[in-house]
Formats: sequence, C-alpha cells, structure tokens
Amino acid sequence: MTNEKPQMTKIKSVMAKPVILTVDDDPEVLQAVARDLRQEFGDRFRILRAESGASALTALEQLRLRNQPIALFLVDQRMPHMSGVEFLEQALQMFPDAKRALLTAYADTDAAIRAINTTKIDYYLMKPWDPPQEHLYPVLNDLLDEWLANFHPPFEGIRVIGNRWSPHSHQAKDFLARNQVPYQWMDIELSPEAQQLAAYADCDQLHLPLVLFADASSLMQPTNVEIAEKIGLRTQAEKPFYDLIIVGGGPAGLAAAVYAASEGLRTVMIEREAPGGQAGTSSRIENYLGFPSGLSGGDLAHRAVTQAKRFGVEILTPQEAKGIRVEDQYRFIQLDGSIEISCHAMILALGVSWRRLDVPGLERLTGAGVYYGAAQTEAMSCQGEEVYIIGGANSAGQAAMYFSKYAHKVTMLIRGDSLTKSMSQYLIDQIADTPNIKVQTHTSVVEAKGETRLEAITLENTLTGEKQTVSATSLFIFIGAVPRTDWLDGIIERDERGFILTGPNLLREQGRIKGWTLARDPYLLETNIPGIFAVGDVRHGSVKRVASGVGEGSICVQFIHQYLSNVV
Repeated sequence: MTNEKPQMTKIKSVMAKPVILTVDDDPEVLQAVARDLRQEFGDRFRILRAESGASALTALEQLRLRNQPIALFLVDQRMPHMSGVEFLEQALQMFPDAKRALLTAYADTDAAIRAINTTKIDYYLMKPWDPPQEHLYPVLNDLLDEWLANFHPPFEGIRVIGNRWSPHSHQAKDFLARNQVPYQWMDIELSPEAQQLAAYADCDQLHLPLVLFADASSLMQPTNVEIAEKIGLRTQAEKPFYDLIIVGGGPAGLAAAVYAASEGLRTVMIEREAPGGQAGTSSRIENYLGFPSGLSGGDLAHRAVTQAKRFGVEILTPQEAKGIRVEDQYRFIQLDGSIEISCHAMILALGVSWRRLDVPGLERLTGAGVYYGAAQTEAMSCQGEEVYIIGGANSAGQAAMYFSKYAHKVTMLIRGDSLTKSMSQYLIDQIADTPNIKVQTHTSVVEAKGETRLEAITLENTLTGEKQTVSATSLFIFIGAVPRTDWLDGIIERDERGFILTGPNLLREQGRIKGWTLARDPYLLETNIPGIFAVGDVRHGSVKRVASGVGEGSICVQFIHQYLSNVV
C-alpha cells in the first residue's frame, strides 16, 4: 500500500473509510485477525469483524443502506451453519466489486482451490499466518492495490428510492432540490440496486418513496416536515417575539430579511416550501442586474439564504402561517401546531402559486407526469422524450430552454398567435434558435389521459375547434399566478383576485381605511393594518419581476424603521 497514500488521502477527504470485513467463528482467531488488520490498514480502512456468516450478512445490509463500500472480505472457510464460501456467494451479490480472501487450514486447501474457480475467490491464506508481515500483509496489499485502482467513491448523502410516476416521490425530490440538499434518485422500476435496498429496509412499493440517510436511518413516504427535521432544517422558532416577522421566502422576503437583519432588527422568516419562492424554480434568469451570463433561481436563493443567515436571520422551513391577529402594538402569526409568535412589525412576502388548469384528468395526474412550474427534478427522467409546456410567458420560455437540453423535443402550447405579447425578446430569440423547441400557436389542452401516470393529452385548435390526441409523458404548466391569501380574510384588505392592497391603493369608505388606527396615511407598502407591510408578487399592482421584488423588500425596511420609531 505504500504507493497508494495520495489516493487514500483523496478518498478520506470525500467519504468514510472503505471497509475490510473479517469473519471467523473462533473468537480468538477473529480477534487476532482484526488486530493484525487494524495495525497495518487501520489508518486507511475501517476494520469490521463478525463471528458468523449470518451476523456478517446482517452487517452488510446496514453497510449497503449507509452506502459504505467494502474493499475486502477475509473469511474463514470452516464455520458451522455457513461456510466461508457459502457466505461469500451471498455477500458478493451485495458487494460484487469487493476482493475476497479465504482463511483455510491445510485440510481445506482443496475446497479453497475449487472456490477460486466457482466463487471467484481472489486468494486463500493458510493458518497460521504468523508473522503477518510475511504471510498476510503482502497478499492483502496486492488485493487492496487492485481494488483501489478500480474504485469509484459512492455518492455520500441522501438517496431517494421511488417511482418516477409517484406524486409522493416527486414531492420528496422537489423539496430536497429546492432546499439545496444534494440527493441521489433511484428509480425502483429501473434499478436492481434500488429494489435490493428497499428490501433491506423492509419497504414495499406501497410505502415509497424510501429516503435513506447516511447514518442508515430511513423514512418511508415522509412529509416535508419529517425530511426537514431529519436533515437539520429549522421548523420551529427559537423565540416567542421578534422585531420583524417576514412571511414568505422569495426574492422580496429574502431581500427584506438581509436588509432588516443587517440593520439590527431581530428577524425571523417563515417559508412554506423552500427559500427562493417561485423564482427559485427558474432554470435561468438572464435579465437580473449584475449577472451578464445569468444565474439559476436556485443559485440566487442559495446566495440570498447564505447572506441572510450571516446577518443572523432565523429561517423556518417548511413552516406555514395559518392565521394572523393584532393586539395593541403587537402582531401575531399562528403557525402549524397551534404555535404563535409575535412581533412589532410584519412583512407579507407570500409570493404567488401557479394557477391550476381546470381540465379533465389533470388534477388526478398531478405529480405523475403533470407538473406546475419548472420541475427541474424531472428533467433527467425526460431524456430522449417529448416534453409539452403550456404557457407563453418568461417562466415557460426559461423552462423550454432548460428541458431542451434533455428532451428529444419540447413543444410549447400557447393560445395566442405568438410569444411576443408575453415573453422577453431575448427568450424569444433563444427559442427560435433552438432546433428541438417547437411553438404551437392557437392550441389549448382540453383533456389529460392515463390511469396511474400521464399517457396522452388532447389538444384543441382555438380557431377551428379541431381536436387531436397525442402521446405525452410530461406536461409542465405555466398559466399565470394566484396569491394564497385566504388565511388573511377579515384582517388584511385585498383586491377581488386576492392580491394585497397597500398604500395609495387601499380603499376608503367615508374617508376612512378599514382597520386603520393612526393619524398618518399608510406608507407606500403598508397594508390597512399599521406595521404590516406587503411586498413582491402578492402585492396589488406590483411588477412581477425578480428585480422588482428585491427592490420592494429592500425599501420596505426603511418604512419599518419609520414605523418602529413611533411605536417602540
């Protein structure tokens, strides 16, 4: 192993030590073997031992669930219940690349030689092996050198085992991706390894997805909150009171959080799904100031979250605001689990959600081939397929450009006669220059077909009424946005579509604003309740652009300082 030091340093830097497993039913021999192995290889390999083939197989299942590699099996041949060769026949199904050496007595050499041919034993060693410097280490060094030369470190992190067409599986993947948590996707229908791991974890297909963690623990069909708690995301507030509560973690909320915390306000941000909001799902934002090559929504969100945390912002995700109330100069937010936290000032940066398309079959197949927004987690699964996109605004165009890198063909379905009325020119030009993107005008989807997954869609020409049904496995929908503000009903004034009214847009009855208690007029971004502000896409009259949301979140903090100077 003297020539492998640089390689082992590299392995150590990215993963746990590979395992050497020794199995022997004689406790004294097992202890001696483990001692000698640890002395020579313990700095580079993890030495494990087992007293029987059965207990060793149980240990191997745990190692598979942890995704820890095995470099070498060193196994005694003569063991009751299960011989060394019998153990290796089963072990190699789990770790086929591991080297295998058999420990034998002189009387067992014939069996060992036969095993070299039948079980592909790499070497057999005679007992006793003293001194190990002559009879043990040279042989094992050669075997380990050969193993290392072909070794590719496995993925270290979360693995998600599920079905591509399962809404639960999509939810788990999407949550991890949007929260910037690396994971490995394993399709139960395509991967024998995934099937094997599910069996080790006693998980049948009815309980997928199975989420495996590095410590060998697992969750079956978990909620987002269960995943969040397992990976260390904060879901509950540390304090009962803050200077500022921000509800919503999109660009507007993140900008407000950065500016507020940097100026000394004790700030908590509550996000229902993942920081970044709808913008965080964008594959490429190319018209954001200061990024000439563009950046992804996920990258923007990651940068903003890092910046906010550096200033001490407390971020709760996934956590959903359920209600709001006002008591004197205090404002309260009710969270899941009947928990309530209070503040002096509040910013509602709720963003918007994609409007649902009311077409037969779509609701039933959502998450199973039908997706709202740019579900980037599904892009690799669309390799070589045809992807359909409904919508003609920038979000749809960005998604089309992204999926064109994976799909054989991307078809954009729009009701109008061109993209020019709703999409930025730079995107129109890029789409025109991309040969595998087709824009199909005057077209709407009137039905989605499939039992457990999307199989076909029916298209209608909006001019002629002609219909045709085409095969489809992936449909992504971008047809406008709606605010989720019903929980504010009766307290915060909204327009007829649910967008929050602020400042000069607030309605007056007989010269008064409903709920307003101060002598001054509301600030530009202030709602009808003093000290509660609204910014970004959820605000009535706002410009639906990332830069605009960031601007509103930033300047809102100045209004909050003015408000606090008079009430605190």
